[in-house]
Amino acid sequence: MEINELQQDLAAVFRWTAKLNMNEGIANHFSVCLPNSNDFYVNGSGMHFSSIKASDMVLVEQNKIEEIKKKPELVDPTALNIHGIIHKKVPHARCILHVHSKYATALSTLKDPTLQPIDQNTMRFYNRVATYDDFGGLGFEEESHKMATAIGNNRSMLLANHGILTVGQTVGQAFDELYYFEKACETYIIALSTNKELKIANSKVAEKTAQEWENYPVNMGEQHLKAIRSILDKEDPSYKD
Repeated sequence: MEINELQQDLAAVFRWTAKLNMNEGIANHFSVCLPNSNDFYVNGSGMHFSSIKASDMVLVEQNKIEEIKKKPELVDPTALNIHGIIHKKVPHARCILHVHSKYATALSTLKDPTLQPIDQNTMRFYNRVATYDDFGGLGFEEESHKMATAIGNNRSMLLANHGILTVGQTVGQAFDELYYFEKACETYIIALSTNKELKIANSKVAEKTAQEWENYPVNMGEQHLKAIRSILDKEDPSYKD
């Protein structure tokens, strides 16, 4: 099988997510669509993020999902539902990353999970996070359709009592979104833990900062992924195999 850049990009993000301790055992899934198609690569069942290689990606064709569901040893059924349906229904979700990372998951358990604008990272997400507030189980078909509707035009969706899901037009964009969302949640949860009054930025400053993030003159997502791959190329290039 010929290995392409999409597979290598996704494999690099799996490895880096494990380095950051943002994965959870052999659970959680990342996927990316083929160009001009809603068919997608996703991690197979039972794979640890730290050892995933480009060749480990399973190609899922949308018209064969029901057939693949009969082989849970190949791809986890929740991945087929959540990723398959969102890729199909959300045009800007070319790459989908879903984890139960520590701080985002902690935020998802709060009755009011609003990420208040207290620093430049939290301000990046000001009024730009969808909340799926209807937890109904592990993520099978009905749940997945609701998720696809809830995300709207956002690139981040907090799943109440569950975790975080980010999307992007590219692997780099989706990962940069995931990385900074977790960093923002870390700052916010630690700030809350002090039991001191928070210094919350006003809406004008928070919105201005969010727009500056969006209009940043450098493509941070692609540069972020390029830097990660450069490090992995030196430390353990096996991710590309």
